[in-house]
Amino acid sequence: MARAAPLLSALTALLAAAAAGGDAPPGKIAVVGAGIGGSAVAHFLQQHFGPRVQIDVYEKGTVGGRLATISVNKQHYESGAASFHSLSLHMQDFVKLLGLRHRREVVGRSAIFGGEHFVLEETDWYLLNLFRLWWHYGISFLRLQMWVEEVMEKFMRIYKYQAHGYAFSGVEELLYSLGESTFVNMTQHSVAESLLQVGVTQRFIDDVVSAVLRASYGQSAAMPAFAEGKALYQVAYENEVGNSSDFYDIVVIATPLHLDNSSSNLTFAGFHPPIDDLQGSFQPTVVSLVHGYLNSSYFGFPDPKLFPFANILTTDFPSFFCTLDNMCPVNISASFRRKQPQEAAVWRVQSPKPLFRTQLKTLFRSYYSVQTAEWQAHPLYGSRPTLPRFALHDQLFYLNALEWAASSVEVMAVAAKNVALLAYNRWYQDLDKIDQKDLMHKVKTEL
Repeated sequence: MARAAPLLSALTALLAAAAAGGDAPPGKIAVVGAGIGGSAVAHFLQQHFGPRVQIDVYEKGTVGGRLATISVNKQHYESGAASFHSLSLHMQDFVKLLGLRHRREVVGRSAIFGGEHFVLEETDWYLLNLFRLWWHYGISFLRLQMWVEEVMEKFMRIYKYQAHGYAFSGVEELLYSLGESTFVNMTQHSVAESLLQVGVTQRFIDDVVSAVLRASYGQSAAMPAFAEGKALYQVAYENEVGNSSDFYDIVVIATPLHLDNSSSNLTFAGFHPPIDDLQGSFQPTVVSLVHGYLNSSYFGFPDPKLFPFANILTTDFPSFFCTLDNMCPVNISASFRRKQPQEAAVWRVQSPKPLFRTQLKTLFRSYYSVQTAEWQAHPLYGSRPTLPRFALHDQLFYLNALEWAASSVEVMAVAAKNVALLAYNRWYQDLDKIDQKDLMHKVKTEL
C-alpha cells in the first residue's frame, strides 16, 4: 500500500526485540523508494510473505522513477527507459501481469556521429550493414557479439537460481555464482580492457562501443565491464501533516545511497557498527524533449529532406550531447508515420548537463518547446573501490547495491527479486538458500 510520506528524513534501527519468531510472518515491512526497484520489490515481498503482511512504500517524488513520460502537444513521450529486451524476463512478466501490450515498432535508421562527420551509418540493407562493419573493423563486431553472448548466457543463470529460492547477501557473491571470478574481475577492469583481451580492435571500441556506452550510461569505455536475531526498525519521515515515524520488522532501501546525493535526505542512526560505507558518485543524465526542426546542416546534410537518420549516437566528441532520437509517442495508431526530417518533430536529446541555448541552436534550426527531466541515472563506475552489499543489517536491505555492477530496469528487477528472497530466507532462517556455492550443480540436482 502506498503512503503519503514524501520526505524520509531519518532511518533509525532500535535495539533487538523479541519480535515475531518461528513461523510467524513479519508484521510490517517498509520499502523506501517507488521507482522500478521499489515497486518490484514490494510486489515480490507480497508474493513471498503473503497478502496479509502490511507493506508501506515511502516515496518523496512520483511512482515509477525513470519509467516516466513527458507530454508534448497532448501526446506522451518516454523520458526515461524506453524499451525492454526480450531476455529481460522479469520486465516481460510485469508487462503480462499489468495487461500491457507491445507497441508496434516504427522503423528508423541509426548512425554514429564523431563530431565532424558520421563514423558509421546504417542502411536499409542488412547485408550491406554487415559488409560495412567488416570493411571498417574486420571481425571485431563478431568478437564483440561472441563476448556479449557468453556474458548473457551466464547472467541468465540468475533466473534459475531465483526460481529455486536462492538469494545473495552481497553483489560479489551474486556475481561469483554467475561467472565465478570472471564476473567479479569484470567490475575491476574497463570495458575497453576486457574487449581488447578478446581481440576487439581499439578503433571499434572508440567508434562503436564508446557510442553505445554513452547512449546507455553517459560514460566511456573506461567504465568497468560489468557495468541473526530479529530487530525492530523505526522509520522517521515528514509529510504534509508534519513529522512522524513508524516501526517495521523489515526495511528495504530502494533508492540510491551515496554521500553526494543531498536530495535523498536519508540518514542512518543508532547502528553498531555504524552504516557509513556508502561512498560513490552518480552520473547525472539530462533528457530534453525538443519539439522543433532539426539542424541537419550540423550533421553534414544542408538539405533536410535528405537527412536519413532517426537515431544518432555519438563518440566522445562532441561532448555536449550523447544521443539524439526522433521520438514516437507512447500510443501510436496503425496509420502513424515517423515525422520527416524537414518537418517539426519531437526529438529526445540525452546530455550530461542541461543544454545551453547556443547548444540547442546548434542542433535545431528552430523549436517550439523544450522540456527536460534530470536523472541520477547510473553510478559513476570506478568511483567506488568495493562492491556494496544487499544486507546492511539483520533485516535492513539495500536494493540498489547491484547498480554498482550493472544498471538497467531489468537489473533493478533482478535485485528486487534477490532482496525479497533474501529477506524471506533470513526471516525464516532458511540459511541453506543464502550465498550457496556451486549453485548450477545444486539446481541441476534439484531438477
